Amino acid sequence: MSLLQIEHVQQTYVDQYNGERVTAIDDVNFTIPEGQFVSLIGPSGCGKTTMLNIVAGFVKATGGRVLLAGEQITGPGVDRGVVFQDFALFPWMTVEKNVAFGLKMRGMPKSQRLEEARRMIGLVGLEGFERKYPHELSGGMRQRAGVARVLATEPTMMLMDEPFASIDAQTRRTLQQEVLRIWETQRPTVLFVTHDVEEAIFMADRVVVLSGRPSTVAADLDVTLPRPRVWKETARDPEFLRMRGRLMTMLGVEDEEEAEL
Repeated sequence: MSLLQIEHVQQTYVDQYNGERVTAIDDVNFTIPEGQFVSLIGPSGCGKTTMLNIVAGFVKATGGRVLLAGEQITGPGVDRGVVFQDFALFPWMTVEKNVAFGLKMRGMPKSQRLEEARRMIGLVGLEGFERKYPHELSGGMRQRAGVARVLATEPTMMLMDEPFASIDAQTRRTLQQEVLRIWETQRPTVLFVTHDVEEAIFMADRVVVLSGRPSTVAADLDVTLPRPRVWKETARDPEFLRMRGRLMTMLGVEDEEEAEL
């Protein structure tokens, strides 16, 4: 049985300028088994983040339903942890307190939650920065703290909304590798929204492609590349290049490097 079931989800809204009803998402269906890493991609404005927000419970779909472990999602819950693009750390809290925040909300005793926070901080490679504040960290370090905060609560599912989009290219590659290392250790179920085709393939077991709006599932492709993955090796794999070319064609993006092969 799939952990996440997205069934006939639709999302409409009223245009504030002309008062017309617009369908942004139209009849989206896909499932995610437990422990699988799924990337969600599609053209700009197709509703990728909206779809993730529906799964998170931040937005209520206007049609269809979403089930997690057989229960319909009706709002946010501790069974889903969200890693945002803009880090979303509390600026007045140290790394340690940020990571421990969700555990505090659950009523975990202080000594226990700090011990768990330190374990997660170690897992994401931030040892020695426990007492630092967000403004004292680089963008990549802040995103590591955000990942640690989600992992500390041991959610049933991790939702990641373009978590590396605002980070420089070199740091992004490092964080991609780190997130995969953590995923291979913890094996959470992941829905990962990205606009980057190469990132989508490199990270995931499957790539779900949304069409332009009103969006539907245009493709649902298995990624057969072996794990663990190292960027320099994976990026040269013929299967990676084939899949990249196929996805870029679907998205209407010219892949110059692929065309030269």
